Formats: sequence, structure tokens, C-alpha cells
Amino acid sequence: MSMSEEAEENYKVTARELRQFVERIERLEMEKKDIADQIKEVYSESKSRGYDVKALRSIISLRKRDKDDIAEQEAVIEMYKEALGMN
Repeated sequence: MSMSEEAEENYKVTARELRQFVERIERLEMEKKDIADQIKEVYSESKSRGYDVKALRSIISLRKRDKDDIAEQEAVIEMYKEALGMN
């Protein structure tokens, strides 16, 4: 096998592998969009049932975070509110 034949064979393998990666990513992107649409539907349903979507988003965001981090942020917010006479 000559150098150019070997290089061409490597290119074919690389192109095939690259195509597989691209196709996998595209499938995952489609799944991600489907999931985002489903989440949107759940928020819409909760809103139609009288729930505050903004509050739900805040709760979901808080549940993702560490409890100590949340407590620290809440303490700082309370301190700022006191400084501004908002309590």
C-alpha cells in the first residue's frame, strides 16, 4: 500500500467516524428539543391550573443548587434588604 493509498484509507475511516459523531449529535439535539417542548407543555399546564410559572422556575433552580450556597445567598439578600430599609 502506497503512502497516498494509506492516507486515503485513513481519510475514509476518519470521514466515516466524523459522520457518525455528527449524526449522533444531531439525534441528541432533536431529543433535547423534544424534551424542551415537553417541559414547556408542563409549565403551560401548571399555569392553566393556577400556578405561578416564574415561582416554579425559581423553585426548580433552587433545587438544583447546594443548600449551603442557597443559605449564603439568602443571607446576603437579607443583609442588602436591611441596608435598603426593605424589611
